[in-house]
Amino acid sequence: MHRWERGFKLNRTEKEQVIQELKEEFNRAKAIVFTDYRGLTVAELSDLRSLLREGNFEYKIIKNTLAKIASEGTSVSAAKDAFKGPVGIAISYDDPVLTVKKILEYSKKNDKLKVGIGLIEGAVCTAQDLKAVADLPPRNVLLAIMAGGFKSPLNKLGWLLNATLSSFVNALEALKNKKGSQ
Repeated sequence: MHRWERGFKLNRTEKEQVIQELKEEFNRAKAIVFTDYRGLTVAELSDLRSLLREGNFEYKIIKNTLAKIASEGTSVSAAKDAFKGPVGIAISYDDPVLTVKKILEYSKKNDKLKVGIGLIEGAVCTAQDLKAVADLPPRNVLLAIMAGGFKSPLNKLGWLLNATLSSFVNALEALKNKKGSQ
């Protein structure tokens, strides 16, 4: 947990450093989910962070003014209106689908966490869009399905070519046997 996440007063240099860190994180992020964490206890926030840490994600509570400034020039600027009231953000640098699934999974267990909008690969998504994304299989499963889709026609082509070659060899063998018997 950073000093700026705990409500300490920051001097100008610290604020500039926080803005720079956030800007870098926003640029690297594959997915960002905005949440309203009002009503969550410190223990519940800790549980949420632990759940997300398992998937190599981060959950941050940041000052809205700093986040708005950091979002300028990044894809997050499209959602800077989400920085109102107490906002927590879940950030993923790898698998956006898994991030959304983890956040929605936690919000089902604890209805105090409200899921707002999100950004996936730079596109703004509503809460309904996020639910639809959560229903998708993880990235590695989608890649396996796609690889299987590519493999299937190649297997059929190989089988057909083999069948054609076998038929040709059988026809030659039959011709040879017919000529040998005459």
